[in-house]
Amino acid sequence: MRGDRSLSSVLDVYRGVAINAAVLIGALLVFCLAALVIGFGRDRSIDVLHAIMALLVAGLLITIRAGYGALRRRVALVDAAKNAVLEAANSDALTGALNRSYFIDQLGQHVHFRARQAVSYLQVDMDNLKVLNDTHGHGAGDIALVHLVRTLKSLMPDAIIGRLGGDEFGVAILGHDNKAALKRIGTELLDRLDQPIHIAGRPVRLSATIGLAVMPQDASDVSDLISKADLALYAGKRAGRRSIVAFEPDMLGDERHRRFVERELRAAILLNELALHYQPILAADGTTVTSYEALVRWQHKVRGMISPADFIGIAEQSDLIDKLGEWVLRRALGDLPQLGAVGVNVSPVQLRRTDFVERFAAILAERAADPKKVTVEITESVPLLAGDVELANLARLRALGVRVAIDDFGAGHASLYYLRRFAFDVIKIDRTYVANIGENRVDAMIVSAICEIARSLPVEVVAEGVETETQLTLLKAAGCTGFQGYHLGRPQPLARLASAVAAAAA
Repeated sequence: MRGDRSLSSVLDVYRGVAINAAVLIGALLVFCLAALVIGFGRDRSIDVLHAIMALLVAGLLITIRAGYGALRRRVALVDAAKNAVLEAANSDALTGALNRSYFIDQLGQHVHFRARQAVSYLQVDMDNLKVLNDTHGHGAGDIALVHLVRTLKSLMPDAIIGRLGGDEFGVAILGHDNKAALKRIGTELLDRLDQPIHIAGRPVRLSATIGLAVMPQDASDVSDLISKADLALYAGKRAGRRSIVAFEPDMLGDERHRRFVERELRAAILLNELALHYQPILAADGTTVTSYEALVRWQHKVRGMISPADFIGIAEQSDLIDKLGEWVLRRALGDLPQLGAVGVNVSPVQLRRTDFVERFAAILAERAADPKKVTVEITESVPLLAGDVELANLARLRALGVRVAIDDFGAGHASLYYLRRFAFDVIKIDRTYVANIGENRVDAMIVSAICEIARSLPVEVVAEGVETETQLTLLKAAGCTGFQGYHLGRPQPLARLASAVAAAAA
């Protein structure tokens, strides 16, 4: 409606200019005819006509100029009204940022129209929004997103801001390609987000990870620009979040490597080209094997052995982590009769799936496995950050009879308060404390304190990374109930493990 009224105003200007010009021309023609009829004489009539023609031309020019100025003003108003209507119709209802399709369209128009102008692009992803929602409710996440966009607009009032997804935003700054200055702006944004805001009656600090790319230095078109900023964003996430990272050409090599690993890993899972090695976990006597931890291995036919550290993170960025986790579980349960008991590692990404326990239980049934012989190992950071879905999944696993172990305990500085509300069966002390137990008095005290807490809960305590007899002796004295490490047994394929067990029995 506003656009229709503005268009009507422009037509009114056209109409007014035409009427004014017609009136002026008519008046002057009447005056000319009158002068000729009265007859001033031939010479005087010609002079009068010349004067009248000059006045006519001047009048027309003045009228046209005035009409043109009014017309430009009206057209500008129409454009502004049209853009306002389009932005209102194509904006995110919650935050006021442009929606994804309209933002990319606007960015493309600006890039095309100003082909020689630099464009900077920031990809902004809010950190741990799911944790905030799980802790304070979905309304808390909405408040955080609105605060983020409000902060972006106050810091960069001339920028084009769009919401690309649930917690991801794009920010385009026209005529700017200074990466150092943009990094300073990004740092200022992070500092402002770090100022506490009240959500659900509590002060909450927010953070974000930002990827940065510029045209024409880094990219040749809009899609390439967004892709490069996205690469920088994921580099920031891998580095620990709450950072601003500018695109560098070396990241293309990282991306090609990621795609290669993802493609080859998908094929390796499908073609059953992975393997499991098993490392024994010993009882308090230091000799009796109570269980084995299943560790996935990938012997690539061209690249050789690829470390789990090089492919687990890549798998977690796609659906491959679910496929990989299910492959490991099926294989480990297939070997369970020979092992007696087994532990499998579960990624935090898997635990966030609402159907995780159903799929886990289905594989248990498929393999006819006893849940009490299976332990799920999760990193300490999972219980520390776990939301409703993760906690519910862990509780349901324990209800099935599956044991739950906190792996690498102490590496993530878990709070003792959180341990009180998190249900688990085993604590596995991180190897960094075990390595220094003989030389570092503080590490020895920490191990003893963990064992004391475990006795009071009560849960088992397994020391990881045992590599010397001295460490084993000290860990026994501290109160550990289980031990794992190269000194006691290296990870091996099942066939070699069975041979070693048979040889030891003989």
